[in-house]
Amino acid sequence: MAKNILIFTGNGKGKSTAAFGMALRAAGHGQRILILQFMKADDSTGELVSFREKLGIDIRLTGLGFVPKPEHPKYPAHKEAAQKAFAVAREAMQSGDYDLLILDEICGSVSCGLIDEKQVLEALKGSRDDLNIVLTGRNATPAMIDMADTVTEMVPHKHALENGVPARKGVEF
Repeated sequence: MAKNILIFTGNGKGKSTAAFGMALRAAGHGQRILILQFMKADDSTGELVSFREKLGIDIRLTGLGFVPKPEHPKYPAHKEAAQKAFAVAREAMQSGDYDLLILDEICGSVSCGLIDEKQVLEALKGSRDDLNIVLTGRNATPAMIDMADTVTEMVPHKHALENGVPARKGVEF
């Protein structure tokens, strides 16, 4: 089996949700799954509770939430957290412990400078051949897109938030 790299990117809603749908499908086939959430910090979202408690999926929040500009005093802490998470991702790419690796918000982590694009490309290139890897987040780079086998861009046409409808449990979180 050849390694398979998928990217869900764009400004539209549903990038992480698409990746989580893949995790649900893989779990149904008895596959071993690791999800690393690079920029998210809310541990009460529905997917976290379901994946951990009901499906036994290894899902880890590694981010610190909203990423400030590089000149902000808290930016280095975000970068350090992303680097630690990427070290876990690199290890998972080689370990043989997982069939599916989801790097949620890694594209955004690269675009805001938390992780170096070259490091990501090298890690992907050197990953096990029998591993499915999903990258999500806005602003996937051209080199990442070029390396991927499947790329889907989420394009927003309208969103309820634009009309003042607040985020809803079970829909946005």
